[in-house]
Amino acid sequence: MKSFLLTLTGGGVAAITLFPFGIYFKKQAYLDNLIIRNHEKIHWKQQIEMFVAGLIMSVIATILMIVFSWSLWWLFLFIPFPFLFFYIEYVIEWFIKVILPPQGAYYDLSTEREAHNHDQNLDYLKTRKHFAWLKYMFHS
Repeated sequence: MKSFLLTLTGGGVAAITLFPFGIYFKKQAYLDNLIIRNHEKIHWKQQIEMFVAGLIMSVIATILMIVFSWSLWWLFLFIPFPFLFFYIEYVIEWFIKVILPPQGAYYDLSTEREAHNHDQNLDYLKTRKHFAWLKYMFHS
């Protein structure tokens, strides 16, 4: 798993948060780094928020399917959706940022911008508002 993630990310990452796990490469050196840990905690919070949002969307879609008597086979698509919503949003935003200037799509992602802007503030999560990453999506 570790070698797969390093290959996938080009080997240039210290840690990665894949809900519900935090994976640290060179474990002890990074676990001792408070900024990296705080950065990943910010991502953890973002992913929990997107899980809840995905769950709400799945429940609403399920209710609509029942009310309008649509085929309930589609419900199987909504079971993993809350877990995948963060990654779906991440990939869609990344593709949009790749197309639009300036380049550097990874660092322009709203979730990454929030985490990078606040990872040195170790008290940020105490004062952070829910869905704070949204303001970074539409503003430079």
